[in-house]
Amino acid sequence: MNTAALNFKALPLSERIQLVEDIWDSIAQETPSPLQLGAQERAELQRRLAEHQTDPSTSIPWERVRATLFKTAD
Repeated sequence: MNTAALNFKALPLSERIQLVEDIWDSIAQETPSPLQLGAQERAELQRRLAEHQTDPSTSIPWERVRATLFKTAD
C-alpha cells in the first residue's frame, strides 16, 4: 500500500479517527457473520459466570490485573 498517496498524517486528528472508523465499518460490513462461539466456549463462559456468582471473591479486580500486567521490571 502506498501511504504517501493517502497522506493521512496531514489530516487533523478528528479526520484520522473518522477514517479509522470508516475503515473498521467497511471491514465489518464485508464480514459474512459475526464471530460466534462454539458450544464448548459458550459452556465454559456459563460455567465461569456461575462460579463467579456462587463466590464473587474468586474474581480478581481489574486494577490488580492491570497493575500486574503493566508492572515494570526493575
